[in-house]
Amino acid sequence: MALVMAQEVPTSSCMGVRHGPAGVGEARRRMRKELRISGVSETVVDDAVLILSELLSNACRHGRPLGEREVGDGEIRAAWGVDKAGRLTVEVTDGGGPTRPVPATPSVTARGGRGLNIISALAQDWGVRDGAAGEVTVWVIVACGTRHEDFATRVASPAIDFGTAFDDLDT
Repeated sequence: MALVMAQEVPTSSCMGVRHGPAGVGEARRRMRKELRISGVSETVVDDAVLILSELLSNACRHGRPLGEREVGDGEIRAAWGVDKAGRLTVEVTDGGGPTRPVPATPSVTARGGRGLNIISALAQDWGVRDGAAGEVTVWVIVACGTRHEDFATRVASPAIDFGTAFDDLDT
């Protein structure tokens, strides 16, 4: 008989992330590890890591580092936690920027501008909160159950009925 000791895992985490692309990967790895240890389902972990990545990328691109630091020389803050109702909240805080975070409507050929639309598709809810000294926090609530039922229909290509598509061909 083996004795298994339960490992105590924090229900929430907060970390400073370097302002720039180098810190994003570190934050994603830490979140994935902690949520897996906490028993969060793999699909929710995948969604949460994607959401964190989008939020951090937006904060690095559009926001300033926290405090009086220069761009690329400071940090932004990432936080996540699971509440008693089983909802996972992901937050990213930066030093603010010239614009407010709002979903864009990029052209088909645009290289960016889809991050908040992806977040909207994966999240139960999200929003923006202003803080002290010009700080801006974007928060996202992800259900720890299954993904939104309509997620696939939002991102999938139109369905093709192969049953009738070739009816007019000679056989």
